[in-house]
Amino acid sequence: MNLIENLQQAWDSRQALFEQCEAEQTDCYRLFHGTVEGLSGVTVDRYGPQLLVQSFHESLDPAALQQIIDFYLPLFAHDLEWIYNDRSAANSRRKRQGEGKGESDETMCCKELDIKYRVSSRHAGEDPLLFLDLRVARRWLINNSQGKSVLNLFGYTCGAGVSAAKGGASEVWNVDFSKFALDFAQQNFQLNQIPESHYRLIESDCFAALKQLAGIPIKPRTKKLASGKRVPMALPDYPKLPQKTFDIVFLDPPKWAKSAFGTVDLVRDYQSLFKPALLTTKPNGVVIACNNVAKVDSEDWLRGLTRCAEKQQRPIQKIDVLIPDQDFPTLDGKPPLKIAVCQF
Repeated sequence: MNLIENLQQAWDSRQALFEQCEAEQTDCYRLFHGTVEGLSGVTVDRYGPQLLVQSFHESLDPAALQQIIDFYLPLFAHDLEWIYNDRSAANSRRKRQGEGKGESDETMCCKELDIKYRVSSRHAGEDPLLFLDLRVARRWLINNSQGKSVLNLFGYTCGAGVSAAKGGASEVWNVDFSKFALDFAQQNFQLNQIPESHYRLIESDCFAALKQLAGIPIKPRTKKLASGKRVPMALPDYPKLPQKTFDIVFLDPPKWAKSAFGTVDLVRDYQSLFKPALLTTKPNGVVIACNNVAKVDSEDWLRGLTRCAEKQQRPIQKIDVLIPDQDFPTLDGKPPLKIAVCQF
């Protein structure tokens, strides 16, 4: 098939999703998932008033870009601005190449599940500040947080935290090391008129916060001197938190990150995060664990979570796997993003 036929097929396959989005008051979703739908490394998303085209493997041919714009814009009843971000080059975080029509550097407001979010297609980071494939998890939080205490780890702009608060959570603690992300999170809570007494934003390394909440001593890493001797490294300052447990812990870490407090490695050592996360969970509570690394086998990962819980004498009673909505299709039924609702 040619590009237009691929775009048309993707559009037709989403008609039930569009009806669902309208019913749920959602105006942000993926229109074209090129890796599965015919143009590898290219995505087309709608974020409220904007159409966002992105390429990840190589720059998009100008003629193909124009075909995409000409295909989608007439399909919407009101005008959408459009923007193209070429993210194929190294250091795309710092030097974004692209073009578009509209105020591309301004924040916009979009709506998902009747919740408002601030998003931006071009900023100091890479992504538009709301991960669309996590919609299914945010829906779960809206439907299951009534009266519950919630800990949102690696909170980013706190879509999960806002969803829990809108779902009636009694309190939501949100942890992320990035002040930039938490500033957007503050806007998201305010946009949805959530009282400040219902949430807390904690600018902290997640390992430092999680270990304190779980009652695990924070020990400095060591470094090796030229003599061969290993000595403790100085720890940076971090917010002091009490030991505390929650009804729901939401865990959505990046693929890999290293700090003075620990290393995030979703391929080789998810357990280093899952262990303290379950220790901050109340009896009969829930950990929602996410792993976005495509090459990690879902069944192997779930078995690892089960073994980790058993070693801590907190066996998982039930695991429900959440599958991303229809705007993130797969060829083999195995989505890269794995979401496990682990009930203890």
